[in-house]
Amino acid sequence: MSDQHRRRRAALAERVAAAADADAVLITRLVNVRYLTGLDSSNAALLVHADGAVVLCTDSRYAGTARRVCPELELVVERPTAETLTTRAAGTGVRRLAFEAHAITVEKHTALAALEDGLDLRPAGRLVEEQRLVKDEDELALLRQACAISDRAFAALLPALAPGTTEREAAIALERHMVDLGAERPAFETIVASGPNGAIPHHRPGDRELARGDLVTFDFGALYGGYHADMTRTVALGEPAGWQRDLYDLVLRAQLAGIAAAVPEAETKAVDAAAREVIEDAGHGEDFPHGLGHGVGLEIHEAPLMGYDKTGKLMDRVPITAEPGVYLAGRGGVRIEDTLVVRGSGPELLTETTKDLLVL
Repeated sequence: MSDQHRRRRAALAERVAAAADADAVLITRLVNVRYLTGLDSSNAALLVHADGAVVLCTDSRYAGTARRVCPELELVVERPTAETLTTRAAGTGVRRLAFEAHAITVEKHTALAALEDGLDLRPAGRLVEEQRLVKDEDELALLRQACAISDRAFAALLPALAPGTTEREAAIALERHMVDLGAERPAFETIVASGPNGAIPHHRPGDRELARGDLVTFDFGALYGGYHADMTRTVALGEPAGWQRDLYDLVLRAQLAGIAAAVPEAETKAVDAAAREVIEDAGHGEDFPHGLGHGVGLEIHEAPLMGYDKTGKLMDRVPITAEPGVYLAGRGGVRIEDTLVVRGSGPELLTETTKDLLVL
């Protein structure tokens, strides 16, 4: 993806002067460095000048990888990456240096400001995050593969689920299937919530054994090529009770309404409202305590965020999740989630596991 990374850096350089009123921008968020260079490391920074010149700094642990992944970039090998590039910027005539204020601590800012007299450090805003919002087709291909691995891993898990299996055992098995099928690792800590634990949206799998009559919620995803899949399915272990089927059908109707509303130019809170109104009309508004969904990509939670109090609009080629849930304390809950791409022609679902209630 070196050509793609080059285009991303060029697009950022064009915005440095206009959006940040600066001569250069210092990128220190590691996920943004990866987006712009392809280098995945625990210590790196990038200096992007308004004229397009770019300097990458990392330490000796990653120097060889940097030379292989982005050989076209000027590389400086030093451990204090932000400090090194700040000094480098001042030495090459930069007077107004934008920085990622949301990623640099007050202590780090104080240290950078003390390095060079006359250097004006100014917040850059979320320049790279804004650029990352709309995905290119290379990114979507990686995300599509992450979702396909997730689907296949879930299909591999289902035949082995039985009463007596613990939540933790099921989570570990699901994560193992994802890695065996080609994932780098799970995209986040897998949730398995059975029976009354299903009423806890972010329950951590424990020693509770799955039992006949349970609804069991699985929230999981594979990481592939740096991109995060996110999906949730709720299944029934044994024939579900009437209230369980009713609850499942309600959440599914809400999710389908939210997905249908996810079109370019839609207000994010309107998309949330489309799903939320279905649940509220059924008398369960207070049992849906979180937003409808969020963006996904190089991070599991990215912009845009869809909730009743969120602002912003959806755009073409923005991947999001749609994950309504209803949680009944002491009884259980249902959540259904897909990763999808907003398209002018209609949403492209990337997670394809059936949303019919599976009875195991």
